[in-house]
Amino acid sequence: MGGDVDSIGIAEARGALAWWLEAGVDVAVQDSPRDWLKPASRTATAPPPVANVAEPSHNTLAELQHWLASSAELPLASATARRILPHGPENAPIMLLSDAPALEDFAAGQPIGSEAWALAGRMLAAIGIDAADAYSASLSCFNTPGARLADSDREACAEIARRHIRLVRPERLILFGDGPALALLGKRLVEARGHVHKVEGVRTIATFHPRHLIKRPLDKSLAWRDLLLLMEDKS
Repeated sequence: MGGDVDSIGIAEARGALAWWLEAGVDVAVQDSPRDWLKPASRTATAPPPVANVAEPSHNTLAELQHWLASSAELPLASATARRILPHGPENAPIMLLSDAPALEDFAAGQPIGSEAWALAGRMLAAIGIDAADAYSASLSCFNTPGARLADSDREACAEIARRHIRLVRPERLILFGDGPALALLGKRLVEARGHVHKVEGVRTIATFHPRHLIKRPLDKSLAWRDLLLLMEDKS
């Protein structure tokens, strides 16, 4: 073959090898030629998911309901939390706003479920309203056993509830339980009961949640007085 062969030391060999590796040479021999000067292609990466931070629309009840069903930014929302959605017609003769749903409500798939809903239906029938005509919602869509609402979460839930009431446009409103009374009236149930209130211009009373009445049937007479107060002449 002929010609002189220049020998290089170990340090020089390592330096040359490092240079080729840095240049992108990853094999000594391959079957097809490679264009070493071609820029390396970049792997396209999907953009990170964007959290749902949009505020609910003020325009329609359907848009608000969609936001409640999909938003990850609702108070008490988490990756594992289950949610219960409101149901009922717009311009309902009555809207029921209850405390956060209990486990038995999830089995029924509505804000007030099981025996409590059956009792709520009898309460409504006693004042001449069909339960199917009522709009039912809860202060929070999520069941969080043992959790207490922080003041900021309560204020956020109250603002959502007010927006909800404005879009449903019910004739009357019942606040079932301590949570809704505190959020919308600024009073515990024991203070809010026995009075007519106005929430977003809607005639409102606060009374015991049907779950409470099942456990404490003696309080049904007090709840009946609240319902009569609600149904008095609205003037």
